[in-house]
Amino acid sequence: MLPYGGWLGLPVALGVIWAVLAFFRRIDGKLFAYYLMHDYAFTAHLNGAYPAALDARIDWFANRLARILRDDWDEVLLVGHSSGAYLAVSVLADLLRKGPLPENGPKLSLLTLGHVVPMAAFLPDAARLRRDLHDLSASAAVSWVDVTAPGDACSFGLCDPVAVSGVEPDTRHGPLVLSAAFRQTLSPEKQRALRGHWFRLHFQYLCAFDRPKDYDYFAITAGPLTLAERFANRHHSPGRIAKPVNRYRSKVVE
Repeated sequence: MLPYGGWLGLPVALGVIWAVLAFFRRIDGKLFAYYLMHDYAFTAHLNGAYPAALDARIDWFANRLARILRDDWDEVLLVGHSSGAYLAVSVLADLLRKGPLPENGPKLSLLTLGHVVPMAAFLPDAARLRRDLHDLSASAAVSWVDVTAPGDACSFGLCDPVAVSGVEPDTRHGPLVLSAAFRQTLSPEKQRALRGHWFRLHFQYLCAFDRPKDYDYFAITAGPLTLAERFANRHHSPGRIAKPVNRYRSKVVE
């Protein structure tokens, strides 16, 4: 029990806490801490299981892709950024379970950028996502390239999303794990301009680089090569993290 003097100090302490939280909320346009907390809260409120509404949305998107794949395209490229990276994995895993892809249809590719897969896959009830990561990695029907950067504090830089989740299949086809290498692909002037703007850096994958190398979003999405052709001779970036560290590895969906 708090002594009498301690009780008198409680309102003061609560007022200080409220003032600190209010201050950080006012400057959240720079920090985006509230945004990130809401993102994680949504992911974690069912311990990693997908809510029914999100599951339905994933199924809708998979059906849309199935229709698009029947059209005359060279390639269908799905891009997932941040939390959208693991949702894109689930979309394609669902698509592949619906049946074989059209014969002589377009190439199917997945580009995941700045992923936060461990944020979801390391939760106890994320069996659905772990199953999707395993199944998609085992499929040769999809060309999958994953791009992160150690300089992106909002992602799991160079963490192989399949390997670190502990669900790597015996025969693996993806993803190819690459670094966006901000220190090499952004000029010193650009790096200085972005210093401290963590959330802006998290979206750099979708922006132009002033010193682009292998990874160039616009060349990939609007260029003449498919994703598989562009990275046919590439290996994982040297800093790839592949140690399976997830304590929850069940892929059984109830």
